[in-house]
Parts: sequence; structure tokens; C-alpha cells
Amino acid sequence: MAVVTKKGPARAGGAPRSGVRPGPGISPQAAGLLALLLTVAIWAGFALSARALGSSTLLPADAALLRFGVPLVVLAPALWRRRRRLAAVRPATAAKIVCGAGVPFFLAAMFGGSLTSAAFVGAIVPGMVPLFVSALLVAGGGAVPRGTQRAGLVMIVAGVAALVCRYTVALDGDVLLGTGTLLLASGLWALYTVGLREVDLDPVGSIGLLCLPSFAVVALLVLTGVLPAHLHRAEGGDVLTFLLVQGLGVGLCAGLLYAFAIRRLGPERSSVVGSLSPVVVVLLAIPLLDESPTLPVLVGVPLITAGVVLANRRPRTKVSADA
Repeated sequence: MAVVTKKGPARAGGAPRSGVRPGPGISPQAAGLLALLLTVAIWAGFALSARALGSSTLLPADAALLRFGVPLVVLAPALWRRRRRLAAVRPATAAKIVCGAGVPFFLAAMFGGSLTSAAFVGAIVPGMVPLFVSALLVAGGGAVPRGTQRAGLVMIVAGVAALVCRYTVALDGDVLLGTGTLLLASGLWALYTVGLREVDLDPVGSIGLLCLPSFAVVALLVLTGVLPAHLHRAEGGDVLTFLLVQGLGVGLCAGLLYAFAIRRLGPERSSVVGSLSPVVVVLLAIPLLDESPTLPVLVGVPLITAGVVLANRRPRTKVSADA
């Protein structure tokens, strides 16, 4: 079985650089897969909250302040200890992370979700990540996908086409605009995925690298009036929900878990999380948002799910006896 190595040397005593120690008897790959499964559940909440934002008393800027501000408050002492390592990150790598999962991604996902449905957010954003990750890796000199991997990428595109086909025929401008914005969000997240593999930070440092400039940008846009916000006038229940889902869930827990999984499994294998997320979102949207799956959703989501699984299959290689 192929072993995916992480960037940078291990600490003395075998402790991983990520700062997260797998439990006794758990391999690095198993620990990474467990982290991905937990991330799936949290990302499902993100997709549902993206759709629910329009019916809440919060504005996108309010949600963004919670998303990026809460992790900074919780991790402030730890981030201060990592300030020199954060300052040493290469600007190009930092830009991938900040743009890929920061304000541009967040606003694109929220806006796209407000124009479509939770199923679209859950299927398109994580589901298209393998395609965009493959494109980025190929552009950087990586191998071109072949065989089942290429077939999987084709199935992902076919699944997205199935989701939007009837809206294209009907020329539903809102859904088409929302779909395009979600595709943009997915491409940005792929950039973040690749950037995490390049940065020499543990998960806590990666969250700080993302949240600190993102919160500063949102706060500046709010203070200058570019983005409207009224967090102080929002209903307490809405603030608590988004604080838990976006701030603690997506911003803190998913950030730690996803960064840990990237370092254990690599960007391509980690993007397999998209194969489960669409299904979980569709199922949860039925009781929570009263969304009934349409025929395009019933066709498109399974295609995307199967496509992500195939796109992340690794060809078997023969291992010599002395390997």
C-alpha cells in the first residue's frame, strides 16, 4: 500500500508535526480518514447554513465576522506563540490559503447558496474540488489523470450538468448565477487545499494564517461601509446558531481536522470528502430546510459522489519484496 508522506521532517520521538497525536494502534491514514469523516458532518452544517442565511436576521458580513473571529479569540494564545512561523510563510502560499478559504470563498459560497439550494451547495462546492485540485496539480507539473481517475472527473462534470440542465433550458438566471458562483467557490477551495499541502504549519497555525487576514478584511469592509452589517441587532438564536456552526464548527473544528487530514493523506485523497458531503447535505436538508430532492438532484448527486470516488482511486502498484 502506498504511503503518503507529509511535508517537513517529523519531530523527535515520532510525534507528528501537526501536533495531533493519533490514538494507540491507529495508523496515520486511518487517523486522516477519521478526520475527514468528522469534517463531512461539519461541512454539511456549512452547506445548510449557507442556504439558511437568507432567512435569518444576519447579513453575510455578520456571518463572516463570526466565521473568522471566533477561531481567533479561542486560539489567540496559541497563535501568539506561532507568530514567527506565521510571519515566515511565503506570500504566494499565504495567498492561496487566504484567497482559497477566506473572504472570497465565504462570500461566494454564501451568495451562491442564497440563489440555489442546500443540495447545490453540498454537491457543487466539495464535489468539484477533485477536478480543480487535479487541474492545479497538472498545471504545477503533476501527472495527468488517467483511467478510472479521468472517468471519475468526467462523471463529476456530468453530475453538475445534470443538476443545472433544467435551469439552463428554462433560463433561470438566479440559479445559473448561483451555480457559477458555487463553482468559483469550489475552485477557490481547491486552491486552499493545495496551499495547505505547501505550508509548513501545524493545523492551529494554518487556521491563524487563514482567519487573521480574513477577519481584518471583513472588519475593514464593514467599518468603511462597503459591506453592511448589523450583528448587534440580530436575533440571539441566529447569532448562536452561526457562532456554533460557522465559528466553532467550520472555523475551528473543521479547520483543524481538514488541515490534519491534508498532512496525513495529501490533497488528492483528502478531496474524497466530497464524495460523502453531497449525500449528507441532501438528506439533512429534507427535515431541516424542508427541501424535497428534485429529479436533477437525484441524478446529479449520485453521479458526483461516484465520480469523486473514482477520481480518488489510486492504481495498484507492484511492490518489490525488499521494499
